[in-house]
Amino acid sequence: MTKKVYFITGTDTDVGKTLVSAGLLALANKQGLRTAAIKPVAAGCVETKAGLRNDDALLLQEQCSIELEYEQINPVALQSAIAPHIAAEQEGRRLDVSRLVGFCRGVLFQSSDFVVIEGAGGWRVPVNSRETLADLPKALDVPVILVVAMRLGCINHALLTAEAIRRDGLTLAGWVANTTEVEPMKAYSENLLTLKTLLGAPLLGEIPYLEQASALNAAQCLGLEVLTD
Repeated sequence: MTKKVYFITGTDTDVGKTLVSAGLLALANKQGLRTAAIKPVAAGCVETKAGLRNDDALLLQEQCSIELEYEQINPVALQSAIAPHIAAEQEGRRLDVSRLVGFCRGVLFQSSDFVVIEGAGGWRVPVNSRETLADLPKALDVPVILVVAMRLGCINHALLTAEAIRRDGLTLAGWVANTTEVEPMKAYSENLLTLKTLLGAPLLGEIPYLEQASALNAAQCLGLEVLTD
């Protein structure tokens, strides 16, 4: 099959991008696809004997059927759990989209069928004073999957993000409704219907609040048919 590559973004930070990314990888693995993942920039890493490590990037590494070094999956690891460009500046480093593109292409050269590239935060997170992380999928020319945190305000956030993705010339390949809070939002069904009507992209799945948030549990709530067709 033709290699399928998707950039995973969200309506905000902490909306479940990693959970969805890992779930999609787990689902692709079940179907016998060769999978890989990239989280080019991770802010909020801890020092280990092996170097700086990020829990989200480690989860993605666990779900890759192709053996990749941690540094291939997360080439830019930053300690502070703040906006990446600020964390990089505090650590005396400079982020540059062209370098991130190079890191991604290094993994994309691998023999794989299904690859996810997970962003950081939302669509317009700055990389430096000139560029945002949105410039990465633009440079790679890959379709986008949007993770929507189902909570008050999600309709506005989702529609604005979808509008920005399309204005940047990219395809919104699908979206995932993810419940991030124990108490489901009021009028959940009505909000979901509104998003299904207005987003103009396939709903890839609904993930309820998961007490055990694992890739396999998320995979049970997702579908790959639209993405691998």
